[in-house]
Amino acid sequence: MTLFAFLLNYPWEFLQVPLFAGMPTMTHWDAVRFCTRAALGDVLIALVAFWSVAAVRRRAWIRCPDAPALFGFVAVGVAITIGLEWHATVLQDRWQYAELMPTLPLLGTGLAPLLQWLVLPPLLVWLVHRQMLGERWLMACGERAGAGSEVQE
Repeated sequence: MTLFAFLLNYPWEFLQVPLFAGMPTMTHWDAVRFCTRAALGDVLIALVAFWSVAAVRRRAWIRCPDAPALFGFVAVGVAITIGLEWHATVLQDRWQYAELMPTLPLLGTGLAPLLQWLVLPPLLVWLVHRQMLGERWLMACGERAGAGSEVQE
């Protein structure tokens, strides 16, 4: 899951560069470092969201995700994102939104980070689910191949 989370969030971080003040004018490697740290932070958010759902349901919820589990996964990610964006922009002044960034009226949270946690988590769950189905299929084929070779010997 962590690899898929990183691979989905990393390009998103680069795509939203124009929406953050100062990002388009950063040196190349500073921007790469900033986006890499942000994507790694997104991986941590995804892990917290996964384990939050797992604490309520079971760890294997992602093998057969249903609507409540997916909703919980997305909701935890959205809540953390809203909190972190507020903390970073208001309390710590770690970054600011550019004029291009649409924000939520009451919270002031940027729309791009919020959409990130509405769009990417369902895709992440789908990818992980598909990977797990592939692993099960390969294991089943391996068991059949092993069983077949025993019969032939």
